[in-house]
Amino acid sequence: MTSNGLGNAWVGNELGVVTQAGIQVRLHALYRPGATFFESADMERIGREARYLYPLPPVGFLVSLLLAPFLFGTRYFAALWNTLTGPRESLSIRLKTAWHFLVAAHFARTIHGEPVSHIHSQWIHSGGSVAMYGAWLLGVPYSFTGHAADLFRDRSALTDKIKRAAFIVCISKFHEDFFLKEGARPEQLRLAYCGIDTSHFHPGSEVGKHDPPHIVSSGRLVGKKGFGHLINACRMLKDQGVRFRCTIAGNGPLEAELRARIASLGLSAEVEMTGKPLLQERIPEFMHGGDVYCLPCVWATDGDVDGLPQMLMEAMACGLPAVSTRLVGIPDLIEHDVSGLLSTPEDEAELAACLSRLLADPALARRLAEAGRDRVVQVFDLSKSLLPLIQEFRRAGSQGSLATADS
Repeated sequence: MTSNGLGNAWVGNELGVVTQAGIQVRLHALYRPGATFFESADMERIGREARYLYPLPPVGFLVSLLLAPFLFGTRYFAALWNTLTGPRESLSIRLKTAWHFLVAAHFARTIHGEPVSHIHSQWIHSGGSVAMYGAWLLGVPYSFTGHAADLFRDRSALTDKIKRAAFIVCISKFHEDFFLKEGARPEQLRLAYCGIDTSHFHPGSEVGKHDPPHIVSSGRLVGKKGFGHLINACRMLKDQGVRFRCTIAGNGPLEAELRARIASLGLSAEVEMTGKPLLQERIPEFMHGGDVYCLPCVWATDGDVDGLPQMLMEAMACGLPAVSTRLVGIPDLIEHDVSGLLSTPEDEAELAACLSRLLADPALARRLAEAGRDRVVQVFDLSKSLLPLIQEFRRAGSQGSLATADS
């Protein structure tokens, strides 16, 4: 179960690989996305065939609530009892989970009778609640992938979700350790990195040849990406006499604040913001226009954090040396001074020093870029990184067709 399906690039990439492996998938999402990151026909088809729960149809929802006790019998009352008595993080979370139980009753009623053998949730907060209860009502197993905000900022009934999961997908070694500390059994855990289709990305001939050297960054303009720290590091580079320019691609709620910071620091000639999100198909062109890629992720003040940023992998696959931070799953991707450079989160002086090293040392930049691309191709290509998940889906669907739920 996803929040908005193909409105998330990683969800679309994973769905493409899973369906190519012959797994029968039906995408369900809470909301229809306002925009997607794809232009391909395959993704358009998946989006067209997806089912969206919200807005709930008033009559259909009422019918589901009336029929659910009769359709699902003892499973309905066991799941209902869990909403009332299961461990919860707070009263507000209990109320939210109770609402999602009702939504799950509608979800399960609408797919009752279809050949659903397994439900997988790509996040484990709101969509995960609907997925867990929907699977419970239908009497089929469920599983989930945990990322970042869903485990920390928006954590919801996580103890029950871990306990009931047939398996749990861990996107990094950090996540393995986290779930074990939260009570998961070792046999539940499957390490499956969030990967990319590396065939879509290749090094560009102009990387490392721009004058002045070009730092590029990209992502939604939110606190966890650390763009404000990148801008401050750029001011330090300018004060040190380093020649550079920097482009930040993306849009989001912090755009006005970041633009104001650029102006107040006197960086208008050096730092540019596009104000537009990057479509997946246009990422290589953007990356090839740069010499260094930087994404200085941090824990946001609201508790949000990146688990393992896809954009870092895409930059490295495009042949850019990468600079990021020692946070959550990022060290699984970047080994400092081997496949990129890592700084301490929020340490702008250390971040500026990493950028300065790469801008001043083309040989180092080339070595790290080559090793970084090799790391992504060998470990984080979706055809390899998702094998544990595909194997589990095949087992789950061995008694019938497999339907999974989205992000």
